[in-house]
Amino acid sequence: MSEQEIEQKNSVRFADLSLSQPVQDALVEIGYETPSPIQAKAIPVVLSGRDLIGQAQTGTGKTAAFALPLLSMLDPQDEGPKAIILAPTRELALQVSEAISNYGRNVKKLGVTAIYGGTDFTRQFRALERKPAIVVGTPGRIMDHIRRGSLDLSRISHVILDEADEMLRMGFIEDVEWILEHTPADRQTALFSATMPPRIAAIAKKQLKDPVTVAIKTSTATVSTVRQRFIKCNGMRHKIEVLGNLLETEERDAAIVFTRTKSAASEIADELAGSGHSVEAIHGDISQAKRERAVSMLKEGKIDILVATDVAARGLDVDRISHVFNFDIPDDAEPYIHRIGRAGRAGRSGEAILLLTKRDFRKLRNIEDTTRQQMQPMPPPSRELIAQIRQTKLEKQIGEIITEGKISRELTSVTDALAGLETDAETLAAALLKMLQAGKALPSSSSSAASFDREPRRESRDFRESRGPRGDRDFDRDRGPRRERPSRDRDFESPRSRPERAERSERRAEAPPPEGDIERYRVEVGHNHQVKPGNIVGAIANEAGLEAKFIGRIEIYDDHSTVDLPKGMPKEVLKMLKKAWVSGQQLQMSRVVEKRRNHFE
Repeated sequence: MSEQEIEQKNSVRFADLSLSQPVQDALVEIGYETPSPIQAKAIPVVLSGRDLIGQAQTGTGKTAAFALPLLSMLDPQDEGPKAIILAPTRELALQVSEAISNYGRNVKKLGVTAIYGGTDFTRQFRALERKPAIVVGTPGRIMDHIRRGSLDLSRISHVILDEADEMLRMGFIEDVEWILEHTPADRQTALFSATMPPRIAAIAKKQLKDPVTVAIKTSTATVSTVRQRFIKCNGMRHKIEVLGNLLETEERDAAIVFTRTKSAASEIADELAGSGHSVEAIHGDISQAKRERAVSMLKEGKIDILVATDVAARGLDVDRISHVFNFDIPDDAEPYIHRIGRAGRAGRSGEAILLLTKRDFRKLRNIEDTTRQQMQPMPPPSRELIAQIRQTKLEKQIGEIITEGKISRELTSVTDALAGLETDAETLAAALLKMLQAGKALPSSSSSAASFDREPRRESRDFRESRGPRGDRDFDRDRGPRRERPSRDRDFESPRSRPERAERSERRAEAPPPEGDIERYRVEVGHNHQVKPGNIVGAIANEAGLEAKFIGRIEIYDDHSTVDLPKGMPKEVLKMLKKAWVSGQQLQMSRVVEKRRNHFE
């Protein structure tokens, strides 16, 4: 295997790389002028027809390094497919396909299609019948189409293996070799990999002909534009509290939260949604269509947070991502490098924050040794900072309402209240604010007698997704340590005040049952489980398909809560809600017997 040195001048531009005019025109339209190091070195090699081994870390622009010369070399008039690109995951295959379509926007009659598992074969059959010039796909689905006869590789002239080390790690390497055996021997092959393990080196030696090796050497294995820090946490619940506070206090755009397991991804997403964040989870149990929709919403600004497992986030490249939060630390450095690369793509700056428990520090030291970078400790957000940010948000919201000016009815109510209560305006405003923060609805003269008296509405996911790009997501969230603050009605509470809380709970339990077309239900989750009204609203709205506006008063006690719902809830819905999970507990919903309020059905 030979290695060729390719000199790169500091002034090199895409216009200097002999790319076709349609491709250059597209780059001008997109706004790209200067190639990254891997692009400047790899593009001339691919254009020369030589086989290539490209080594560079995630986020260095490898896709354009092979896509731009490929688009310049292929003849759209020649019946396809002429090029096949293998990628380890569906997300990466889709991303590469979209990038090629973007770069080839001015290349006439050039077809590009993505082939991956988890989707219907019919649509892929139709796409392949059109004989696209370029096919991008995952190994398993490519093999399926070869066996079915819907994909013929006999005319392939170019093969790209993208992220070969990841395909090896995921167990696809035998599939890759099988596919290569079905391509012509005189093809041009380019292999891209962040690392070069022995198995990949052996495949390169067997499958590539006298390749040129282009390696982009970095002083560190991680992305230099990403600041890396960690916070010490005490267990799962503390991690969730710290994460919520970070999302509230860090100056950020979009963020990804990485978890080790699928269940953790779903639970954390539910927790954050219950606190008013615009968030979705992606993992192995989520359908491909939902994953693509979640990523699209992140790109478009309809959501700001994605909670993901490593495999589900492979190939994700979204410009908006400024922060990566590692809720769980990975076992080795490689997945960690891939994770934080999401926030430092191609030179963009970003933040990576690890949430660590005591037993995680050995893994932290291993990652630091491998990446040759020491992460800096940081304290969790202070209560003072959280209070200051919330105060700023509150003032901003109030200012926007005043600016809008549509408050004449409310001014009348306030004037009447000032006269009736014989108090001053500041005291009245403070009392109204306390009512809102305690989750108590303010009465309105325009409300119907049947209006629900309940906490402020938490938006359902469908509503969050349909609003504008950034929306109003500034909710007052009680995110202090739950062991000190189990109630929404107080700022902070010590363990000594729990008997007083129980006494108040008993008094509230004496409230009369709801009137009208409303029934009261008991759910087996309460203060002891750190639940909030928003968590219960979210669970009922999502599981029962019930709009949040139809969910009435919610009262939270130590070991259970009550919630008012419309009368006549179908039995199958109640059965579903019994099994719904909130804060690690099943709701086990049961209807309160009205004649004897201390008993439940």
